[in-house]
Amino acid sequence: MGASSSQEMAVVEIPATSRHLATVIFLHGLGDTCHGWADQMRAFHFKHIKCVCPTAPIQPVSLNGGMRMTSWFDILGLGPECPEDESGIKSASLKLKDLIDKEESNGIPSNKVIIGGFSQGGAVALYTAFTLTKPLAGVLALSSWLPLNKQFPEVVVGNKNTPLFLCHGTADPLVPCHWGHLTYQLIKSFDPNAKFKTYEGMPHSSCKREMDDVKKYIMETLGLEP
Repeated sequence: MGASSSQEMAVVEIPATSRHLATVIFLHGLGDTCHGWADQMRAFHFKHIKCVCPTAPIQPVSLNGGMRMTSWFDILGLGPECPEDESGIKSASLKLKDLIDKEESNGIPSNKVIIGGFSQGGAVALYTAFTLTKPLAGVLALSSWLPLNKQFPEVVVGNKNTPLFLCHGTADPLVPCHWGHLTYQLIKSFDPNAKFKTYEGMPHSSCKREMDDVKKYIMETLGLEP
């Protein structure tokens, strides 16, 4: 991936229906675009929360034989011991930090911003949160994992007490629920406000129960009415 620039990404913004007081930035998973998650955020009908949903750049993905697709960073393999695209992960994190900076320039402080994502997007959000000195309102990771986890907790520089919500399906064949739980255990060692919830029978996707919990988490974390 190239140098950090939010201009490289197509971004869909769902404006608050009333006064804009907070922002949710949500990143999609591998091979997806922002549009499905933008529709979900739109369905939440947030009164005071703007939602920002970017689309990842198109690049070759090693896991898929070098096929070009939307990806926040290269996936070299599936498994906790597989090598990782460290430079790509850090580049994607800088892109997310650019979006946080943009919200601040628009008058929304970082402690009124929740970052999150699904699968690969959630991985970027998790890495970004703990390598960011600015305080965030919260972090949301669905069917995800903490990349470069062997560097933690040594690389943690901020958001050690930020409310964090990890969600995972028990029937996930791509990012097994066990990995999600290991991620939670690691994060809990340096962020006591991390929570982990599983959804029985849910594969590598989402469900209504999860989305209801996500909306509740966002509203409670930001302290805003629907």
